[in-house]
Amino acid sequence: MRVLITGGTGLIGRHLCARLLSEGHTLTVLSRKPESVAKKCGAGVRAFASLNEWQADETFDAVINLAGEPIVDKRWTDARKKVLRDSRVALTEELVRRIAAARQKPAMLLSGSAIGYYGGHHDEILDEDSPAGNDFPAELCKAWEDAARAAEKLDVRVCLLRTGLILSTDGGLLERMLPPFKMGMGARVGDGKQWMSWVHIDDYLTMLLRLLRDEQMRGPYNLTSPQPVTNSEFTKTLAAVLHRPAALVAPTFVLKSTLGEAASLLLEGQRVLPRKLETARQRFEYPNLTLALQHLLA
Repeated sequence: MRVLITGGTGLIGRHLCARLLSEGHTLTVLSRKPESVAKKCGAGVRAFASLNEWQADETFDAVINLAGEPIVDKRWTDARKKVLRDSRVALTEELVRRIAAARQKPAMLLSGSAIGYYGGHHDEILDEDSPAGNDFPAELCKAWEDAARAAEKLDVRVCLLRTGLILSTDGGLLERMLPPFKMGMGARVGDGKQWMSWVHIDDYLTMLLRLLRDEQMRGPYNLTSPQPVTNSEFTKTLAAVLHRPAALVAPTFVLKSTLGEAASLLLEGQRVLPRKLETARQRFEYPNLTLALQHLLA
């Protein structure tokens, strides 16, 4: 299969490229730093510096759209919000235009989204039929998904990847948490009651590849473990697996003063279930947080 991947040098993209290369697929990765693609994604992976390099007579069997600037790293100033929109919505719109211009369309588009689509809902259980929220992350995800859905009018199968908190030791949330937790300085966030809908990187890839291959699957999918936990539970479990204490608290007022509006991503969780994949009898290697962390930190 010939696959075009945007955001291929990120955490998900690197792991995905390794899996696809091991299966013998031919990969092209869009990256602002094309010189880094071979090192990060694998020898033999072709790099695009711009979607302008996709010529109309070149055929891709599938497109996997994972691009997007990190959303938690900085305060959400108006300028930062524009960067976040452009890296998701504007890029996806351009990607769909390139699909439309191709003489032979890809059969499928798997396009990124996030569980932030639902907004904050406290203890309410959320599945793919739950409505979108009305805060900035929710509005961003909805616009991102709408841009991808435009490819359906081109007779392209579209799956929307509502991604949870991915657990891996070489990037993402867990990698940032490990240093303080290993020093016995782990802390819950605020009151710790906010839900964390997490997923082991291996289970995430298994779900993504199933969506890639199963022609019956389309629309939004929650890519999370079937067992979300609260922040307090996550903190205690990670500390226990590392055999370290975690008695500290990251105060709400400190996060809000540091991150402003962006602190909502840490203070307001979503209790999300992968209902559609569970209905399709998806098997999880690491459905339980303790099992997942023990495997990753063994």
